[in-house]
Amino acid sequence: MLVLSRKVGESIQIDGDIRVTVSQVRGGRVRLSISAPAAVRVVREEILQKFGMARPEGLEPESGDLPEADEICQ
Repeated sequence: MLVLSRKVGESIQIDGDIRVTVSQVRGGRVRLSISAPAAVRVVREEILQKFGMARPEGLEPESGDLPEADEICQ
């Protein structure tokens, strides 16, 4: 595992086409902005755990495996 320190406005780049930027730090919470190609699925880990999905590769939005946002926020 690689651990990096970043300040607001600083980014890391992954595999040339994925950029993760620290957009805000407030009271122990960090807001990240992620720029990635449409083919790359970006899913919060707690959503995978909540719905029993172990790997992002197993997610297919067209198949209905992903819950709607209003279901997640309940």
